[in-house]
Amino acid sequence: MNYTVTPRITSPDRDFSASFNVAQSNWLITRLSKDGKFREARQVFDGMPDKDVVTWTTVITGYIRCGMMEEARRLFDRVDAKKDVITWTALVSGYIRLKQMKEAERLFYQMPVKNVVSWNTMIDGYARNCQVDMALELFERMPEKNVVSWNTVLTALAHCGRIEEARTRFNLMPERDVISWTAMVAGFSRNGMIDEAREFFDRMPKRNVVSWNAMITGYTQNMRLDEALELFERMPGRDMPSWNTMITGFIQNGDLKRAQELFIRMPQKNVISWTTMITGYVQDGQNEKALMFFSKMLVDNGVKPNQGTFVSVLSACSNLAGFSEGQQIHQMISKTVHHECAFLVSALINMYSKCGELVTARKMFDDGLTIHRDMVSWNGMIAAYAHHGCGIEAINLFNEMRKLGCKPDDVTYVGLLSACSHAGLVEEGLKYFNELLRDGSIQVREDHYTCLVDLCGRAGRLKEAFNVLEKLGTKISASVWGALLAGCNVHGNMDIGKLAAEKLLEEEPEKAGTYLLLCNIYASSGKWREAAKIRMKMKEKGLKKQPGCSWIEVGNKVHVFVVGDKSHYQSELIYSLIYNLHERMKKIGYIPYDDLTVDDDFS
Repeated sequence: MNYTVTPRITSPDRDFSASFNVAQSNWLITRLSKDGKFREARQVFDGMPDKDVVTWTTVITGYIRCGMMEEARRLFDRVDAKKDVITWTALVSGYIRLKQMKEAERLFYQMPVKNVVSWNTMIDGYARNCQVDMALELFERMPEKNVVSWNTVLTALAHCGRIEEARTRFNLMPERDVISWTAMVAGFSRNGMIDEAREFFDRMPKRNVVSWNAMITGYTQNMRLDEALELFERMPGRDMPSWNTMITGFIQNGDLKRAQELFIRMPQKNVISWTTMITGYVQDGQNEKALMFFSKMLVDNGVKPNQGTFVSVLSACSNLAGFSEGQQIHQMISKTVHHECAFLVSALINMYSKCGELVTARKMFDDGLTIHRDMVSWNGMIAAYAHHGCGIEAINLFNEMRKLGCKPDDVTYVGLLSACSHAGLVEEGLKYFNELLRDGSIQVREDHYTCLVDLCGRAGRLKEAFNVLEKLGTKISASVWGALLAGCNVHGNMDIGKLAAEKLLEEEPEKAGTYLLLCNIYASSGKWREAAKIRMKMKEKGLKKQPGCSWIEVGNKVHVFVVGDKSHYQSELIYSLIYNLHERMKKIGYIPYDDLTVDDDFS
């Protein structure tokens, strides 16, 4: 029997084993890149005899993801590089992430082939860099739009306050998804149109957890906490951001009690949950509680802190002048990837400064290479000098900063003016304030006026400060009037002090400190009847001065001292030392204000 043997068909142009090896190598490069092993990934790439477009794209995108744009660009520009639309789009996206929009734009227009993702990437780049009109122009030129294109434009318009334009485009959309609706809900909320946001939310054909979170965030940002909580309790499925959003809302609106209750109820907590609570305690002045919470987060729950956590606990250390705690946290930071973060360096400078370690603060600043110093570091060091009244040093650092081409911002001037004020450098402070006014690129804030008033007040130039405030023509905050009133108290200026107190009481009618300062001004001027009237008004309102408090840490034990308190086991010795100190002060010419009894408890 004869059998016909079917000949085997082979392709002379294709080597299947070679294709398999390329695919294997591509998989390995992808795996190594995702694990952050870029050197090993590059070694595999360089050792491949054959590379396809996937190989090139995988290595280039790996470099882009880890921020190694120069290396990515070198590979991309090689003569033998194999590129497709994905490779081009990835490089455009990388430059956008670095905010190098000109280079991203140039590459985009050089692309031989663009797909809808390429167009969307460039539109999103313009939107993220606040070039909304450029994003709209490119959107109109798109040959083919999808729902992502529309959503990108909606989000951009809503984000920059052009909510009516966003509404118009929303109505023109050929199809909408849950992201489109959520973008509008978030946009209305961001622009204070919370009822319109709720109307859109209620009209949504389908909602996801992001939609619910957007509406809850809108309520919390607009101080409508009860409605936020009602919606939160109704949510079909809460995720971690839902809980964190609600807790953040309570803290931002000063309701720490309800934030604590919600935190306890949380089924799971992440670093954001813990950091939000720690920040809340710091803002509420409960710095010891903040540090206890931080310790509990680390020890009991094993949650790793992030940059925000470290900034908050360092603020707590600064407020407590807790040097040893601050040092321990500094050691923790030095062992993390965050040790070169500019915000953390600034927070450390602030902490060491507040703990009296100005030399250490300056060493931290100097240890950072000049090229790595950013605005946050410069501002932090200037503020440290201001805190210690080192006006000349602050001015010298300010001049050095400008000489190196770093342009001061509004925060820089707050630190500089504060330094001049604390050091009594009135003329220098006025010079820098006028310089700030002439620089149209920096918005003059209330903090600047507060510093100016404090500067003039310390020098007794109260009329000058009052005239500046009168010329502003805008509503003046309580902090500015408070600074003026404090200056009037020091220099016994009854006329301006009375005006400042009246303005301050309009803003803060229940603040005992304002009444006490005005009372002191009347008493120092011999106006006892007026002082008595103020005391009577305080009694009627049930206002009392918060007793002064100080503390010191000795041998890992914190000793707290409150005015008039005799509960400390060494109180007799303490009061004896204070008496001896007063006697020595009198001998060198100090005259106490024995007749000013208005700071006493009037009850």
